[in-house]
Amino acid sequence: MSETTLPPLEADQQPMAPGNAGPAGIGTPLPRIDGLAKVTGTARYAAEHQSPDLCYGVAVNSTIARGRIARIDTDAARAFPGVLDVLTHDHRPPMRSMRFFYKDMTAPAGKPFRPLHDDEIHYSGQPVALVVATSFEAARHAATLVRVEYAPAPHETNLLARRDAAHEPSPLKVGFSKPPKPKGNPDAAFAGAEVKVDAQFYAGVEHHNPMEMHASTVIRDSRGHLLIYDKTQGSQNSRWMVSRVFGLPGRKVTVRNPFVGGAFGSGLRPQYQLLLAVMASLHLKRSVRVVLTRQQMFTFGHRPETWQRVRLGATRDGRLTSIIHEAIAETSRQEDYVEVVVNWSGQLYACDNIRYVYKLVALDQYTPMDMRAPGAAHGVHAIEVAMDELSYAAGIDPLALRRINYATRDGNQGLPFSTKQLMDCYEQGARAFGWDQRPLAPRAMRDGNELVGWGMATGTWDALQMAARASATLLADGRLEITCAASDIGTGTYTAISQIAADAMGIAVERVIFRLGDSDLPFAPIEGGSSHIATVGSAVDGACEKLRRQLWRLARTVKGRGFEQCAFDDVEFADGAMRLRQQPDTSIPLDSLLLACGKTQLGVRHLLLPDVRKQKQTVRAVHSAVFCEVRVDEALGAVRVTRVVSAVAAGRIVNPLTARSQISGGVVWGISQALFEETLSDHRLGRFMNHNLAEYHIAANADIRDIDVIFVEEDDRIVSRIGAKGVGEIGIVGVAAAISNAIYHATGKRLRTTPMTPDKLVAG
Repeated sequence: MSETTLPPLEADQQPMAPGNAGPAGIGTPLPRIDGLAKVTGTARYAAEHQSPDLCYGVAVNSTIARGRIARIDTDAARAFPGVLDVLTHDHRPPMRSMRFFYKDMTAPAGKPFRPLHDDEIHYSGQPVALVVATSFEAARHAATLVRVEYAPAPHETNLLARRDAAHEPSPLKVGFSKPPKPKGNPDAAFAGAEVKVDAQFYAGVEHHNPMEMHASTVIRDSRGHLLIYDKTQGSQNSRWMVSRVFGLPGRKVTVRNPFVGGAFGSGLRPQYQLLLAVMASLHLKRSVRVVLTRQQMFTFGHRPETWQRVRLGATRDGRLTSIIHEAIAETSRQEDYVEVVVNWSGQLYACDNIRYVYKLVALDQYTPMDMRAPGAAHGVHAIEVAMDELSYAAGIDPLALRRINYATRDGNQGLPFSTKQLMDCYEQGARAFGWDQRPLAPRAMRDGNELVGWGMATGTWDALQMAARASATLLADGRLEITCAASDIGTGTYTAISQIAADAMGIAVERVIFRLGDSDLPFAPIEGGSSHIATVGSAVDGACEKLRRQLWRLARTVKGRGFEQCAFDDVEFADGAMRLRQQPDTSIPLDSLLLACGKTQLGVRHLLLPDVRKQKQTVRAVHSAVFCEVRVDEALGAVRVTRVVSAVAAGRIVNPLTARSQISGGVVWGISQALFEETLSDHRLGRFMNHNLAEYHIAANADIRDIDVIFVEEDDRIVSRIGAKGVGEIGIVGVAAAISNAIYHATGKRLRTTPMTPDKLVAG
């Protein structure tokens, strides 16, 4: 395929901006251009693509946490009308055995899970069979007829009971930074501190539960090519795994994910339904769809259960003299899943004496995986609650304490920040919230039978940029086609990238077609870590710059239009035309330029490679200040979050409307994390018990009140060439801590375990 010849777009791959969108470049609050497709149902998700020969697979899951399969009886299932076959570890197509082939692009160190590989059971809920039938209903019923006999082995799923078995983790995971070596003498400094805090924190397991459940539809054509629609945050990552596991050449596999109904990290690694669906398709030589049920959404990775201890020492006037932050988290027995949990403390606050401990406990669970703001969501929570405790111990306002210990340089590496407008976040957030009216003492505010409390916390997250490639093609009718194998997991990627392209080329955003979500398109990293805007956006901006230069060179060859002798810096692109900066009347529409040169289209590709040398000279991060009001019925232990102000510094904001939605969504999840969400285990069974949305509680409409989002002005050209950082993760960081701190201000009761449910408040 040439760089400028593109395959036709499918109807579900070309959401367009409204016809009246007009100029809508960077900074414009433009509604999502994919919104119409989503609300009218023309946006098709992984489980909505059809094929005449489509059949359906339903997984059967183990009921023990560890052991072996002694026997599988599939006779009754096979005999059920409509059933085509039942796949098991001893009845399936050939698959590679070496664990190396099962490693995806985000895998941690260790041995990845291999579905239906052998008779060994690693965790409760592990898939042990796949029933395939001509209808979903037949497959689901037949799955209940499969009988599995097990040889159980002793299991361990209790993190708190196994803390003494914690081990040093392997650091081999993309995005993970080992805790730095100790600085100064933190133990001695803590022992001699005038003011001290020594607190332990516990965060339970959380599961992602996006609206769209994980699904894979494998459409097999007569040539044996597999077109796979997968619920994933990286189409090329899914293709990478499929081709390697089954020994298929890349050209025989195409993975698409043009629309993703939420993921939050659950789609970073390919989940087991993908390999099961491909397995069945290869075995039966026909198209197959496998959709996980809501209950099965609890049978793969999750936010890891984590225990932490934070010790802070300070002078009487609140200046930190010691930070000791320890964390022990769960992982599986097969892989060392790691997160950055403790490092945030020294990055947030200036202190000369710091020590970190981060260890893992191997349990009989599926390997945990990234979940929105992995590591920071509970690591920052612990340090921010501990800082609040320190403020009371020192008799200092919590916001004032953070200003006293404000870090102008990263305390872990001694590097400056690329940009850091956290002080402005504090100032603007406090002013909007009315923080100066807050009484210092707990239990000082009441409204009827409810105690009222105000709390705040700092938030931070990495500002990431990776490598990516994008193409930009100007068509004869003046439309601009952008392609990149990026993903839009509901974050507004279609819209924001279209705006970046429109801004770069000086055209209306409705003239931009952005094609993404296809593994055959130019390379993109997995959509995660809030990196897509800085990465894909910069790649697209770079491609558009190349295209502008190509157009300028063409214009110089056109006689009589006034561009023959101009330099590139003499021209600008606006209103769908190229014109001279100093003589705007000397102008040529872009489509007319192509016509004048006898071209039907003009295309370029651009490879973005981050300037690693430049980036290593700074610490790149986004920051926020979260202010929260709660109302507490102490008799019932009921907590209502009635007001949240989140002030965020995240570089240039490409689309304030969709960015605001990202922060608001993060705040909602932070409320849910603080008050509701936890997956509970029966350790006798080694099994998650509340694996459904009736018992896995999340924040609902009635739990959400006023959320005010403030974007602090910032422009970071080190993080990205467009000055932007990501906003997906930062919205949740610090929210649960602000709520915890507000509960203490309301009641005088300190809760250090999330979720902070009514029983804990009453008992506290």
